[in-house]
Amino acid sequence: MGRAAGGAAVPAPADAGYTHVILNLPYKKIRLTSAHRAALCQAGLETSNLYTGFLYLAAQRLRPGGEMVALVPRSFCNGPYFRPFREQFFAMMALRHIHVFAPRQTAFKDDAILQENVIRHGVKGGAPAPVTITTSQDGDFRWSPADRAYAAADMTRYVAAYGSVLPASDAQRFVPVPANALAQGMADRITRFTATLADLQLEVSTGPIIDFRLPNDLRAQSGPGMAPRLYPVHVRDGQLAWPQDTRKPNAIRVSTASRPALWPNEGCYVLTRRFATKEEKRRIVATLYESNVPGPQVEFENRLNVFHAARAGLPRARAAGLAVYLNSRLVDRYFRQFNGHTQVNAADLRALPYPSRATLERWGQAVAGGPPAHQAIEALIEEEVCQMSATLNLDPLRAQQKIEEALSILKALGLPRAQRNTRSALTLLALLNLRADGIWTRLERPRMGITPIMDFMCRHYGHDYAPHTRETIRRQTMHQFVAAALALHNPDPPDRPVNSPQTCYQISLEAWQLLATFGTAEWEVALAAFRAAQGTLAARYAQARAMRKIPVTLAGGQTLLLAPGAHSALSQQVLAEEVIYIGDTGERTGYGSTERLVELGAAVDPRGQMPDAGLYYADRNWLLLIECVTSHGPVDAQRRKERMSLFPASRFGLVYVTAFPDRKVMGRYLRAVAWETEVWCADEPDPLIHFDGERFLGPYPR
Repeated sequence: MGRAAGGAAVPAPADAGYTHVILNLPYKKIRLTSAHRAALCQAGLETSNLYTGFLYLAAQRLRPGGEMVALVPRSFCNGPYFRPFREQFFAMMALRHIHVFAPRQTAFKDDAILQENVIRHGVKGGAPAPVTITTSQDGDFRWSPADRAYAAADMTRYVAAYGSVLPASDAQRFVPVPANALAQGMADRITRFTATLADLQLEVSTGPIIDFRLPNDLRAQSGPGMAPRLYPVHVRDGQLAWPQDTRKPNAIRVSTASRPALWPNEGCYVLTRRFATKEEKRRIVATLYESNVPGPQVEFENRLNVFHAARAGLPRARAAGLAVYLNSRLVDRYFRQFNGHTQVNAADLRALPYPSRATLERWGQAVAGGPPAHQAIEALIEEEVCQMSATLNLDPLRAQQKIEEALSILKALGLPRAQRNTRSALTLLALLNLRADGIWTRLERPRMGITPIMDFMCRHYGHDYAPHTRETIRRQTMHQFVAAALALHNPDPPDRPVNSPQTCYQISLEAWQLLATFGTAEWEVALAAFRAAQGTLAARYAQARAMRKIPVTLAGGQTLLLAPGAHSALSQQVLAEEVIYIGDTGERTGYGSTERLVELGAAVDPRGQMPDAGLYYADRNWLLLIECVTSHGPVDAQRRKERMSLFPASRFGLVYVTAFPDRKVMGRYLRAVAWETEVWCADEPDPLIHFDGERFLGPYPR
């Protein structure tokens, strides 16, 4: 808005504001008395953190239809402090895309960032539409020419209904982020419970006393005139262990100052720890406290949440049933969808949907003998959910259980940490054709390529990996499975080229026989026998693969063994001048003299951007960068640019050559061959085909 003469407001011009905003936001809490807070209140927003102020003001300055992309802490997704921001911001902006970094620290390990961060994209004034949710293990995004998009390793993609991310019925305006169909299945199941804590006549509160407020009343041990004091250290893995020999006091003196914070030590309370990060196995760990420490009163420290009935204990059956529910995998997975910080606050627990009072009491009576095992908890939850609906297709609880079992198998087999992840667990399940409702004693041995493996992950476990992840699965999972004798590579036929579109894998017979014993009494014995023979099996399979490799002799007499197939055979035919580099499709690595490459001014790329071969033509001081094409593309414009960037300080001319086995193969790729490059065919080795330019066979000025 502007000001006319006399001070009257006039409309802003139609083109005022921004069309696009990109933000990397500062995270800083702002006090009630700060100038920033006052300025934001004047602008129309009450908030406790500077980053939400930036988002709000940027949204105001966007034009209708303008787009905003922001790297933002995820804490705005829940909690009462950010409710005014959520209401006002999403009244202006329609979400279109959220990217989640699965490990909290990996993408920002150099920045000492404790908050969980997401990238969010929205459109001002946009109509509600499905929201794309992508998830990656790190922040190393790369351009994928095949997909024509930027993507990160292990990136999954899920399109969620707008109402799943911004539920219109939620008065708190929480923002769940279901990362895949499995997570959405968890949300669909838990929302079938419709009771609130108010319906159950229950409350949840944070422990009232913080240490520094009553330092003179705290005591190491309990005694006369004392009340027991419970800290998070006293409630571990759902069990009460009081007192503890730690620096934390186990008691508090009953005084005028402390008495208002003491609770009746009667009945049962349910306790949860407030601080829990996403890397922990469970975010919510509930402990049933049955008033079983001495004294008429008890005090709960501020880092505990307490479920109670008007500051009094609950009947045991109801409290035990509540602990069963809070300790379930269903609650944990749902809670992770909207909680984006390191705390489990009372407000977040109030926002959960709860089973009815009768259901809680029935569960409590079923576990009357003591704290139940996790398997018993999941059985109770599953039975209740199935009774409520028979229309659920994907069983997220069983699916998650299968993934966790596969992870435990990979750990037991000694796979490296880099392969003990969801991607590798799903790959193992695919190779066994083991679905969520299957059992380990009935396994199959299908032969599967990488794409069918990814289809299995999506169809049966709700994890839709981005297309470019094919190479990650091949390099970072299947390669290690084969090396560990878990899987066979191209069991039919064994001499199939590595880069053939028919490439497939199969679980090895020995691994298949072992895994069929998982969960039985024979598992430990079979596992020990397999581990003892694992090295011998791996060596035998490796020897069989080596026998199929193609020998290539370099200048100086060094002999290399390349993976079988037309690509390596073509590389064998290409070599004539001084070979300084040659790639191997089987190992996805390169051979040659690194020192010679550096001497010639090459920037050696460890991420696979090197050409298939590099030949140095000393008479003319040329370096020929050769791509051997049997099933993948030639030197196109993009590849030519990439190869040029590898030699920023070279003192020779670069010549780009695409080598084909024959003109029939060449014909399939002619439209993609870049100008100012050369083409060579192995069946007619003498002529070269030059694509345009001022000279025949030679480097061009840069």
